[in-house]
Amino acid sequence: MSLGNSLFSARKKSGLSQEEVAEKLGVSRQTISKWELDETLPDIRQSKKLSNLYHLTLDDLIDFDIDVKEIEEIIENTNEEKQQKIDWSSVWSKKYPILKSYRDEVDINAYSARIKELLHSLKIQYNYSDLDAMLVLKDILSHIWNTGNSKNK
Repeated sequence: MSLGNSLFSARKKSGLSQEEVAEKLGVSRQTISKWELDETLPDIRQSKKLSNLYHLTLDDLIDFDIDVKEIEEIIENTNEEKQQKIDWSSVWSKKYPILKSYRDEVDINAYSARIKELLHSLKIQYNYSDLDAMLVLKDILSHIWNTGNSKNK
């Protein structure tokens, strides 16, 4: 995504018009338009003002992706009660069909015993709760996956 698109998306997400942003920054509406169309770039001081106005870090403003921000907000605002109602395997299986079919192919009990040992080890060694141990194990698996895939590229 270009800087202009990032500026446009961040402004829209903030619910501000080009005129309102221009007024707050002391520039013309045309200047805001040129930034959003990638015709010109805001200087570093104006960029910092924009990041403050949009409640983003400068790095986040530069790489602003409205889809990612919306997903992050949904996750942040989803309470435990709602999470318990969601069948995550079913939801993710729409994107990754293996999550629907593996249960008929994989000996789940064989893997369950080993995974329970790992979870128990994390709980005992680090005094983690059940949930924390599961999240740590999941993060370790993700790290292994990402590290392995980056070497294969």
